[in-house]
Amino acid sequence: MSRFILRRFLSLIPTVLGISILVFFMIHLIPGDPAEMMLGERASVESLKQLREQLGLNEPLYVQYGLFMSRLVRGDLGRALRTNEKITTEIIQRFPATIELSLAAILIATGVGMLAGIISATRQYSIFDYLSMVVSLIGVSMPIFWLGLVLMIIFSLHLGWLPLSGRLSYFIELETITNLYVVDSILTGNWTALKDAVWHLIMPAFTLSTIPMAIIARITRSSMLEVLRQDYIRTAKAKGLSPLTVYFKHGLKNAMIPVITVIGLQFGILMGGAILTETIFAWPGIGNWILNAVYARDFNAVQGGTMLVATVFVLINMVVDILYAWVNPRIKVS
Repeated sequence: MSRFILRRFLSLIPTVLGISILVFFMIHLIPGDPAEMMLGERASVESLKQLREQLGLNEPLYVQYGLFMSRLVRGDLGRALRTNEKITTEIIQRFPATIELSLAAILIATGVGMLAGIISATRQYSIFDYLSMVVSLIGVSMPIFWLGLVLMIIFSLHLGWLPLSGRLSYFIELETITNLYVVDSILTGNWTALKDAVWHLIMPAFTLSTIPMAIIARITRSSMLEVLRQDYIRTAKAKGLSPLTVYFKHGLKNAMIPVITVIGLQFGILMGGAILTETIFAWPGIGNWILNAVYARDFNAVQGGTMLVATVFVLINMVVDILYAWVNPRIKVS
């Protein structure tokens, strides 16, 4: 198992290198002059020239890429052109918000989606089966921004049950340790802040979970149906084992590989920054931050944020491969 993990980890190096090349050169194809953006349109020619030299923008692209990689190896993503703050500092401040939202969304999607898929497979052609598949189709097709706005109108504006936006009410004080507000509330014993943080998390997390939930439900159903048709399942039933033992002990584990694939990919996508959800609910996460950097043509921030997103996605894929080997040991041999 350790050799398998080592091989998968080493295979990440060329992948991340290829991503860095794509990210760097694609960002530099975006129109606009970063120096002019920082100094303004009325800046003098000498000031623009001096700043371009300071930022290394006058160097050939391959030289700029070499400088970018040398900083990247040291963990230095440079400074944001808009704020002149270190990009790593801004990412550390914002990424926990994306982690918290993504974890909540994938937990909702996995729990509800797998349960719906299992029940649909074990009750094939029942009313619940047809209903769950129709709902999952609607969930995949429904635009997130539309659903978010509808939920805000119903549960915030009309009913007043849930807060409209943000992570915490302005009058709540919370000592931050990890910048994960739910975790920090528990660690500090601030139960008022915990309730408020969870209340703020419900609506954006549910909005973000709808598409992964629908996909997980459909994949779980199809995978379970395939497994339940196998001979060993019929043998287990013939032995008089209880339905729960047959479905969960013998059926679900063998049906989990495609489900793990979908969960891993969806979680990687969510961790990359749910731009629409974070924008609608004013959630101060990495997706919203990258979007603002694109609007401002802050290529340093876009480069750093995109590299982070891509690296997180690749690492999650590696974790999924390791889970494959745990669920199905035959994968290690191949």
